Amino acid sequence: MTDADRPERAPGADRDVAVVGGGPAGCSAGVFLARAGLDVAIFDRGRSSLKRCAHLENYPGFPAGIDIETLYDLLHDHAETAGCDVVADLVESVDRADRGEGFVVTPQEGDPIDARRVVAATRYGGEYLRGLDDEAAMFETHEHAGERHESFDGAYADRDGTTPVDGLYVASPSEAADTQTVMAAGRGARVARRVVADARIDDGWWEDVADGVDWVRREAELDDEWTDRETWVEWFDDYRAEDAPVDPGSDRYERVRAAAIDDARSSYVGPAEIESRAAAGHEALARHLDADAIVDAVDETALLAAMDDEVVREYVDADADRPEVGE
Repeated sequence: MTDADRPERAPGADRDVAVVGGGPAGCSAGVFLARAGLDVAIFDRGRSSLKRCAHLENYPGFPAGIDIETLYDLLHDHAETAGCDVVADLVESVDRADRGEGFVVTPQEGDPIDARRVVAATRYGGEYLRGLDDEAAMFETHEHAGERHESFDGAYADRDGTTPVDGLYVASPSEAADTQTVMAAGRGARVARRVVADARIDDGWWEDVADGVDWVRREAELDDEWTDRETWVEWFDDYRAEDAPVDPGSDRYERVRAAAIDDARSSYVGPAEIESRAAAGHEALARHLDADAIVDAVDETALLAAMDDEVVREYVDADADRPEVGE
C-alpha cells in the first residue's frame, strides 16, 4: 500500500493502531497491520505469558524447538521490520478520546498517544481497559497454579476480535487451546485482518474488497493477459461492481478500484526480487543465532566456500585495525 492509499486517521490521531501486548498475538497482529500500511505501535510490558515457558517445541519451522528469548527477539524484529514501533512500556489506561472517536493510550513512563483503534493482546490483566465497557461482560476471574488471574471473557469478543466498543479489538487468547503459541499468533493475524478491513471501509472501501490477503507470489504465475492492468480492471468490474455501494464510474468507485488493484498487483515479484528477499530472510535469522552453533551446524567445506576472497579480506582488514587488548 502506498502513502496515497493509506487509510486516513481520525483527526488528531498519533497512530492508526495501538497494540497492547508484545507476545505472539500482538506481534503477529502488528506485522499484518503494518504490512497493510497502517501506523502501528506495539506496547510490550515485558510480561508475556510466553516467557513462562522453558522451551518451545511445537512452533512450526523449528525442528529442535526454539528457546524463548530467541523467539521473542525474532517476533519483535519481525514486527519492527514490517514497520511497527515496539515500545518497551506498560500501558496503564486506555480511554475514549475527547473527540468521541479513537482512544488515548497512556503508558506508565512515556507520553500518552492517540490511536484510532486499539488491539488488546495481553493474556492476563485487562485493567487498562476499565471504564470502556461493562466490566462483568469484559472480564472473568479464574485460578491458575494457586493464583487468581483476570482475563478477557471468552464470549466478549467475536471470533474476528471485534467488541461492542467501536475501535476496540481483542486478540488475547479466548479459549484454553489459544494458550498454545502458534494458536495465539494465528488469532493475532485473524484479528489484524479484521482491523485492516475496517480501516479500509472507513476510507471508502466495501466489505468484499476490503477483506484482502497478505501474500507474495511469483510473477511467473501470471500469464501474458494478467500482466496487463486493463485485465485487472475488467476483472474488478465483473466481480466487484455488482456489490459495490456506489455507482461504477463514480470517483469513490474508481479510487477504491485503483487502490485494490495496486494492492493485488504489488504482491507479485520476479526471480531477482525472490532471491533478494530469500537472502535478506536468511541474514535476519542468522543475526539471532549463536555464531558457534552456526559453525557447528554447517559443513566446514561449505562454510569456507561461502566466505569468498572479498569477505575474508574484509574480515582480515577489520581484525588488523582492531586494537590489541591493553592498548
